Amino acid sequence: MSLHDDAASVLKEYRGRDDEQSALRDAYLAHLAAHPDGMWKSCGAGHLTASALVVDPERGKVLLTLHRKLGMWLQMGGHCEPGDGSLAAAALREATEESGIAGLTLLPGGPVTLDRHAIPPPCHWHLDVQYAALAPPGAVESISEESLDLRWFGWDEVAAVADASVVRLLERTRAAL
Repeated sequence: MSLHDDAASVLKEYRGRDDEQSALRDAYLAHLAAHPDGMWKSCGAGHLTASALVVDPERGKVLLTLHRKLGMWLQMGGHCEPGDGSLAAAALREATEESGIAGLTLLPGGPVTLDRHAIPPPCHWHLDVQYAALAPPGAVESISEESLDLRWFGWDEVAAVADASVVRLLERTRAAL
């Protein structure tokens, strides 16, 4: 199965918790149907990305990265690559690369939420499929070249440092836990 086909399958199974999420799912599926290259950065109309919020539920903490290009505290994530076998694998790869934590596992049940956001040309949109990744006990992060900083934040600290999309991802992750 191609990554494009896997993404379409994942999205067909995704059950958004509200009308906004259902509408985003439908928009993502329409995008994939209209754009055979809709998984790749080269798609000028936008492309799917995969991300994961790294959480340590026992400590009530979340690991965020201070994104080098955007200067914002975000979850780990980014572009899909040809070697990714699935959308979930892409999210897990990105989370592992950007956090430096081996042994991350995705929260069962598929994506936690969807988030579409504008990006600078030549592309126009990131259609982000957002998962949650559980950190193993005693996980120690290691900063990557894509990040200015990595930091663990308590659940209640996230709203003060991150934007609404990260807060929404955290809320839905906590509900799924």
